Amino acid sequence: MAVSEETFFLDPAFEGTLQQQIQSLVAEGILSGRLRSGEKLPSTRRLAKHLGISRITVTLAYTELQADDYITSKGRSGYYVSDTAPHPRPTGLQVEMRDTVDWDRFIGTSFSDVELFRKPPDWQRYRYPFIYGQADASLFDHANWRLCALQALGLRDFEAMTTDYFERDDPRLVEFIARHSLPRRGILAGPDEILVTLGAQNALWLAAEVLLSEGRHAVIESPCYPGLGSILAGTEARVTSVSVDAGGLPVDRVPGDADVVFVTPSHHCPTSVTMPLARRKALLDRAADDDFLIVEDDYEFEMSFVTPPSPALKSLDKEGRVIHIGSFSKSLFPGLRLGYMVGSKRFIAEARALRAAILRHPPGHVQRTAAYFMSLGHYDALIKRTAKALSARRQVMAEAIRENGLTIAGKGNGGSSFWMKAPDGTDTAILAQALQDKGVLIEPGSAFFPDEVKPSEYYRLAYSSIAKERIADGIALIAKALNA
Repeated sequence: MAVSEETFFLDPAFEGTLQQQIQSLVAEGILSGRLRSGEKLPSTRRLAKHLGISRITVTLAYTELQADDYITSKGRSGYYVSDTAPHPRPTGLQVEMRDTVDWDRFIGTSFSDVELFRKPPDWQRYRYPFIYGQADASLFDHANWRLCALQALGLRDFEAMTTDYFERDDPRLVEFIARHSLPRRGILAGPDEILVTLGAQNALWLAAEVLLSEGRHAVIESPCYPGLGSILAGTEARVTSVSVDAGGLPVDRVPGDADVVFVTPSHHCPTSVTMPLARRKALLDRAADDDFLIVEDDYEFEMSFVTPPSPALKSLDKEGRVIHIGSFSKSLFPGLRLGYMVGSKRFIAEARALRAAILRHPPGHVQRTAAYFMSLGHYDALIKRTAKALSARRQVMAEAIRENGLTIAGKGNGGSSFWMKAPDGTDTAILAQALQDKGVLIEPGSAFFPDEVKPSEYYRLAYSSIAKERIADGIALIAKALNA
């Protein structure tokens, strides 16, 4: 039986090449049982004409499928589903199920109650995406990242890519962090004081799990990174939030019985304010006097382009009380999920053992690719290029905000966003929904507040993913919606 080409349709939302989509269509047809062993596939010419694509694209896809034994070629007769193709997935085994489980009784800790801002998956199609944390394809160094990835796939790096490090990390990446990243923050650390993580959030989770438990006291900023709330919920520790001011976390408001204090001194999340040097020293003095630890999330340090960055808390630490967390996911691209933490040997040993029990280590190929990209100078070049672009966008946005009479609630020395305040009584969640219909994406601010009573007037405007030429028009639409 011949399979008609009319049963194949291209999906505009497919993430990949046309060749990959053809391969996926045929493979999924076989695995689902729709295409059966021995059935004849459409010829490359007919399928290409039907889909409106190049014949060579279909030919290459068929060649890959043949190499994987999904299909076979029979001379001039054409292509057929192979007799030894992977077996279809089981069907007909699904039975109707009524979920009668009382999940409230079985779920020990709820993590889904934390409010998070969820950006649309198709955010790129919006004309004015003032959303945070997305990579800008126009700035990223695709060519050199690809070359570094290919180099990391080479025979010389086969062991680095395939070995089970168990609790260890790629020594090349650790060396770069120790000899390049940390000294720029004034930090000196050895390999046994550094742990590679799956981004900053994974580092925060490891720190919380090692340091906190039921009965211990954690102090966080308000507002703060939304993901920190769900992380601390799992520890069952007592959590106190302290409202930040123009200098970040007020040291005199930290409770005296704190065990661990979480801070973002370089760029407070989300206000972007920077903690002054005097306050950093005062926080370290309080930590020594009251015997608590500090987890320093070095949020957006690389984007300090308005004024020179202040010394990291860890660089001022004389007693080993600071655990420093950094991330390459923001400075490179969020999908990388690569970060690190620096602390005393005893703490890192515990965090390393916990990480090994949960996920062993970040993928070796990812670590080695990043190590090459950084050590060859591409990373610093990217940071310089990104900082220049963001600085220009920031100036345009600041001017547009001023001209349209909007209010900035937090001013920092760079970063990639502005923390804004709407007029009292405004619900920025409703505002965000109204703006989305006009092609504008903003981030409502309530998710950043850990307190039970959350102010509704705040919102965040990021400029990391929007072209400079569109900023002013987007800000004007926000102002118009607020005035309405």
